[in-house]
Amino acid sequence: MSSLLLADGPLFGANERGIIVFGFEIYYYAICIVTGIIVATTLSAILMKRRNMSPDFIFTLFVFCIPVALLCTRLFYCITDGMPISQWFSWQSIREGGLSIVGGALGGVGTGFVVCKVKKISFLRAADCVVITILAAQAIGRWGNYFNQEVYGGLVTNPSQQWFPFAVQIGSEWHYAFFFYESVINACGFAILYTLAWKWAKKPNGLFVCSYFVWYGTVRSIMEPLRDPRYILSGGGVPWSLVFSILMIVGGLIGAGLLLYFNYRKEGTPIGSKNGDPCGITAFIPAYKDDTPYYSKINMLGANYPPKPEEQTFRYKWNKFRTKVKGWFTKEEAPEEPDPAERPSEPSSEPSSEQPSKQPSGQNASAQEGTDKENEEKK
Repeated sequence: MSSLLLADGPLFGANERGIIVFGFEIYYYAICIVTGIIVATTLSAILMKRRNMSPDFIFTLFVFCIPVALLCTRLFYCITDGMPISQWFSWQSIREGGLSIVGGALGGVGTGFVVCKVKKISFLRAADCVVITILAAQAIGRWGNYFNQEVYGGLVTNPSQQWFPFAVQIGSEWHYAFFFYESVINACGFAILYTLAWKWAKKPNGLFVCSYFVWYGTVRSIMEPLRDPRYILSGGGVPWSLVFSILMIVGGLIGAGLLLYFNYRKEGTPIGSKNGDPCGITAFIPAYKDDTPYYSKINMLGANYPPKPEEQTFRYKWNKFRTKVKGWFTKEEAPEEPDPAERPSEPSSEPSSEQPSKQPSGQNASAQEGTDKENEEKK
């Protein structure tokens, strides 16, 4: 693709690896990762609003969880790949890639737990809205492997199967497109869990978190052994991604079992409640002290709250903003001075014979009326 050139290289442009902005190359892999994060954050905010939480809380989680998750994706890769410590955070090493989604998921969830404890917010309720959207981020992020030509399977030797997306061409060879398989399966898992979380409100909270770990752990456990050996993290001869994927499955199943058991002990039934409110999202969770809930069609319990004051609605603020901006660009024009030649002639101060006689007014008028009456009586 054509680009604007400078003496040291292109200022803007694109190539097979990424785009060039002000001379800096941004890889398509990074664009996919960032896009996945933005999409997951937006979907989490919407689900929070649906499940009777303030969507503003997602910004607090975003500030803390995303940096830690990115750090953990790097650390997990470097440790399990056996990379020398001196190369873990060197600029050249980072530019060459090396992230592990397993590490990012574990680091992000762990940070979210700490944030919720500090803010005194139910971790399981918040995690149900956030963790399942990680599948959407992973589904999008996997396409970064397509641009990097990595995370693929064995050779496809049958010419009838050498077509995308069943297989992907790497150089002159065709390989099974495992990145595409995982992307589609994660997208399906996200659609299923997100739909259930959108409609399900019964106790106990936390089942969707456990479902994520079981789903993703199962997908990685199946895909990992079939990858090209070059993309299997096996520092010290241990397939670490496979080990942690199995642990995610076991942890998710045990966690779900414990949640159902404790809910049975407390509420008399594994799902819902026989002793009280079966709904697990009845209480509104604010993001800050003065965060007030209002009626919303999205919120499953929105009918319990009053409508938002008009001055706080988005439409009111938008119209006010538009009016303000419009005032910056439209100025009131001063009235034009008329041409002296076209000015109307001023009336003469001398009396004219055509002017009607002035009518008496005030006391003179009253005296005139009295004189007329006397003349009539004399007659």
